Amino acid sequence: MPSPRARATPSAWLRLPRRTARLRLTGTCGGLFFISGVALLATTYLIARELEVGPASPAGVKQQPLGTLPKGGAGSLLLWRDQVVIHARKQAAAAQFASDLHHLLISSGIALALVAMLALLLGWYLAGRILRPVRTITATARRISASNLHERLALDRADEEFKDLGDTLDGLFARLEAAFEAQQHFVANASHELRTPLTADRALLQVALDDADTTNDDWRSTARELLASNSEQARLVEALLALASSEGGLDHRERVDVPVICREVLARPRPGIGALGLHIEAALGSAALDGDPRLIERLVANLVDNAVGHNVAGGHVRVSTTVTEGMAVLTVTNTGPVIPAGDVDRLFQPFQRRNPGRTHYWNGHGLGLSIVRAIATAHGATIVARPRAGGGLAIDITFPPPAPVSPQACQLHARQLALV
Repeated sequence: MPSPRARATPSAWLRLPRRTARLRLTGTCGGLFFISGVALLATTYLIARELEVGPASPAGVKQQPLGTLPKGGAGSLLLWRDQVVIHARKQAAAAQFASDLHHLLISSGIALALVAMLALLLGWYLAGRILRPVRTITATARRISASNLHERLALDRADEEFKDLGDTLDGLFARLEAAFEAQQHFVANASHELRTPLTADRALLQVALDDADTTNDDWRSTARELLASNSEQARLVEALLALASSEGGLDHRERVDVPVICREVLARPRPGIGALGLHIEAALGSAALDGDPRLIERLVANLVDNAVGHNVAGGHVRVSTTVTEGMAVLTVTNTGPVIPAGDVDRLFQPFQRRNPGRTHYWNGHGLGLSIVRAIATAHGATIVARPRAGGGLAIDITFPPPAPVSPQACQLHARQLALV
């Protein structure tokens, strides 16, 4: 015996069909056709009723009541008889017209119902043909996953609107594929960069433990090496966090004076400058932008560190700021080894070094320029990097123009400076 819950469930043939786009399109077209047909039928019926005009009585003849005989001679009798005949003809014509009109109404209604059914069938078929590219897009999008992001819709013979939609989705899939591959590459490199120092630290401790003759000086030397390795790992983690926060976008924006930040960054001590005997040159013109001052400081510091770390003995580093067409431009130029033009874009990828064999502590982990690119992208800036003919690199970063400052904000800033 079926349960009450099972009895309460409606049968499949009683359930309403799922409201798909094809069903709604068919219903809309069929409904519009039916309303138009009803309006046409009503208009035809009203026009036909207006055509019911009976024959007129002879002019100048006084109408006599049909129920009484007229007074007078034979002329009056003849006139009365003509009136009776005319009246009978009018009634017969009216009855025939009403019957024809009723028949026309019924026939038109039946024809309208049949044509409406045909219109629904044709609408269902045409809606299916029109929405076929949508089904193709849906099936392909469901089939595409992380393992087959290379697949594309490739709608060649679809309508223009669906072709544009397919091309847009293909572009989205291409960007997702590139981002997924970049993420996999980044994770693999990050895992390698984090695993290598851990393996080295474990080897140091294992050697010290296995040697029974290890002295206190040996333990102190091992501890110093572990501290240096720990500092290196801390810098790597800090760089990864900076990269992640830069790619996450900006939390707030404020007016940033780029020359002030450049002076603060250049004032910091860098052992690489003295070790290589570098000459630092600054040409800091007035330049302002709207952004995050903490991230802009990190961008300038990474550019300077990259210019110092990849330089040659006796080389130079030049930092300049200027304004071009209302946009702040930061330029960092340095001497160094010759860089092929094809390697410039690769240097802005995470964990990419110009010379991976270098072991100087200021060489970094290959994240400096990738962090620069992420910060510039978050600020809507454009980066142009070009290798110099004599060696080294020149990097121009152009920021969007800052928003105009209202007079009220200027007055408030002036009052704040006066209070200080």
